[in-house]
Amino acid sequence: MEQDLSGSAPLNLHHVVPRIQDEASGPSYSVPRLCKELYMLGNQVTLHVLSSEGCDRNCAVPLQTYRPLRFLDVVGFSPGMKRGIWEASMRADVLHNHSLWMMPNIYPGTLPANASCKLVTSPRGTLARHALSRSRWKKWIMWRLGQERVLKKTDFFHATSESEYKDIRRLGYGQPVAIIPNGVDLPDDLRDPRHSKMKRVLFLGRLHPIKGLENLCRAWISIQDHYSDWEIHFTGPDEIGYLKSLENLVKKLGGRRIVFTGPKYGSDKSKAYFDADIYILPSLTENFGMTVAEALAHGVPVVVSKGAPWEEVESRGCGWWVSSDEPSLADCLHKTMSLSSAELCSMGQKGRHWMESDFSWHNIGKKMSDSYRWLLNGGDKPSWIRTD
Repeated sequence: MEQDLSGSAPLNLHHVVPRIQDEASGPSYSVPRLCKELYMLGNQVTLHVLSSEGCDRNCAVPLQTYRPLRFLDVVGFSPGMKRGIWEASMRADVLHNHSLWMMPNIYPGTLPANASCKLVTSPRGTLARHALSRSRWKKWIMWRLGQERVLKKTDFFHATSESEYKDIRRLGYGQPVAIIPNGVDLPDDLRDPRHSKMKRVLFLGRLHPIKGLENLCRAWISIQDHYSDWEIHFTGPDEIGYLKSLENLVKKLGGRRIVFTGPKYGSDKSKAYFDADIYILPSLTENFGMTVAEALAHGVPVVVSKGAPWEEVESRGCGWWVSSDEPSLADCLHKTMSLSSAELCSMGQKGRHWMESDFSWHNIGKKMSDSYRWLLNGGDKPSWIRTD
């Protein structure tokens, strides 16, 4: 284990997230990966999750699992998890709650009065306007059951982007906010220039209306006749039967060279990035957009909608930040697909270097660890923590 404590004693950290088995979900990757890096820095780390098949495959730290009551599984009701979190609060320095609107995210707000740990909350996109507008009845029930208490009792928030920081302030919460992005694993292999005659645009993520995929399909079809040497791949799991509606749209409008591949994980997902010339994320809203970081880490230039907090791709010279409407996407695709392979490769390498310098998990873990220590001990405030 790497020791990087700068003379400080290890922290006792307990993280809480509802589930980690869904490989297509951002927190299923980012929360266990953050915990691993905090552990590698010499801290004691335990992750508390609801048990489910395969939930241990993504975790390299001690895992405390709890079985939810079967008839209330949809909200994650688990008396055992509540007891486990209470017991952890008696010995923890920090209890870090990830996401909202499930019972595991409410239990940290019900701690006994003699619990001495500090409470940190990462909303993980759940406070964005678009997110709050969905499943309102469920959120109202969770709010009454104690979600409001968690937010009020939080000692500081963690936001993965400036936009999430603004969401927290917009709702009236004045606690300190640490703005720390998710990290990204850098593939060992470098991206070689592709020699295939057919070039490729890639979308990778959930097939869901919030991802703006209908606009992307329409944009592609509007320019497809000008780029017969390009194809577009939609890679990811189907949600709420959305794939069928996309296939019907493509058929109705006469779309060509549009491939729906299904989900890909692990080395297959990495290969999908390496096989792409451009990555595109046209989402209506995104808290972070983990796939953008993954694409850049693989040396692929990106097109990202303004619904995601990636404005910096333009100043870094590794992508485009555009509106998610059909004309804007079509215009941007026209510009990017007109570039040479050498120009696209050069942009991709700029993105790779950016990920190496600012998004390595070691740097992200160090920032989070330093944030905990500031919360516990005071002293000079780290530059990424906002109190305004």
